Amino acid sequence: MNLVMVGTGYVGLVTGACLADFGHTVICVDKDEAKISALRANHVPIFEPGLDGLVERNTEKKRLLFTTDLAAAVRQADAVFIAVGTPGRHSDGQADLTYVRHAAAEIAAALDGYTVVVTKSTVPVGTGDEVEQIIRDARPDAEFSVVSNPEFLREGAAIADFEQPNRIIIGTNDERARGVMSEIYRPLLLNQSPMVFTDRRTSELIKYAANAFLATKITFINEMADLCESVGADVEDVARGIGLDERIGMKFLSPGPGYGGSCFPKDTTALMRTAEEHGVPLRVVAATADANARRKKGMAERVLAALGGSAEGATVAVLGLTFKADTDDMRGAPALDIIATLTEIGATIRAYDPAGMEAAKPLLPPIAYAGDAYDCATGADALVIVTEWGEFRTLDLERIKSVLRRPIVIDLRNIYDRSTMASAGLVYHSIGRNAVEEAARPSASVTRLEAKAS
Repeated sequence: MNLVMVGTGYVGLVTGACLADFGHTVICVDKDEAKISALRANHVPIFEPGLDGLVERNTEKKRLLFTTDLAAAVRQADAVFIAVGTPGRHSDGQADLTYVRHAAAEIAAALDGYTVVVTKSTVPVGTGDEVEQIIRDARPDAEFSVVSNPEFLREGAAIADFEQPNRIIIGTNDERARGVMSEIYRPLLLNQSPMVFTDRRTSELIKYAANAFLATKITFINEMADLCESVGADVEDVARGIGLDERIGMKFLSPGPGYGGSCFPKDTTALMRTAEEHGVPLRVVAATADANARRKKGMAERVLAALGGSAEGATVAVLGLTFKADTDDMRGAPALDIIATLTEIGATIRAYDPAGMEAAKPLLPPIAYAGDAYDCATGADALVIVTEWGEFRTLDLERIKSVLRRPIVIDLRNIYDRSTMASAGLVYHSIGRNAVEEAARPSASVTRLEAKAS
């Protein structure tokens, strides 16, 4: 089939490349000429494992094309995917649909024959109705259907998620559109991937509900970790004990510094705004968002406590800047709050991240950047593991101890065990474990950080 992807950001580029790999002809459209030129030369602007090779392979086979000419691409398309950004509005946090509306208007002007217009962007309930109205007003003569098809890609594992999805959600009541969407995703049926058809508004809400639920699950285990520290329990055993219940499941039960990324913070806020507009309070989601914001800011308290209550003049080495491993995405990253707060209270920061340092520089106060983990740790008074990159899981701990000025490690991802760190002579602080040093727990002497942050 001939498909068009409007937008070459994370969702658009991954989706376009994967659909081309299925054998479809996919034209990716973007207004940024420099970006299109780079993509034509196989220069992928985002870090996602396996994406470079996927783009190169399908570009060479001429199944994946890049252009700035939306009209020419749409005229020959069986389906056009809208995969533009929907950032949260600064005024109220609701999703900004400016780019979606512009895309709908441009698509309308170029439609030629029956075309399925697919909303792939994450959008509030009712956006499909608005897209349909925009196109209908501009082109009363056009033959088209508007479908909702939300994405569920995890950064760092997006290609695997697309090729082996746990579900494909398609929102439409139009049988002709249903046939087109079934044909687009037919290769996935060989893997018996569930294809769920529903109405358009339900499909739009499924995306937000899924992200809000996962954000709540993360926040729940983070709060359980705090309780474990206070009562002398081990959060990892708690997580396993509840996660083995198939009604709960093991995923998203790893304690840490709070969730971030392009989806959870934005989507929970947008869902709350939609609910408010309809007079329906989402108290659980609101509590989740508030608790997560406090947690990210509160991580600096743990570092301060491990340093003995003062960061003045101390050098803190930070390993990991991106919100999670295997991405260069800095949106909502806990490191942003942690570093900003530590800098405010007098610490000198040196940081290292395998992929995110260039993206981080415009977002952080002036700090030093290192070439690797050992360079980062050299001369530091504490080493803080913020992101769970694979290379941080196999550090030479004896070498780490030898280059640190003070042998303190604060592991905000629990990627090490206490006995291993103790054997290396390191003073180790982690999250929610029953033998956490008392000094690593936020105390009355450091609660001023929370007050200052708020």
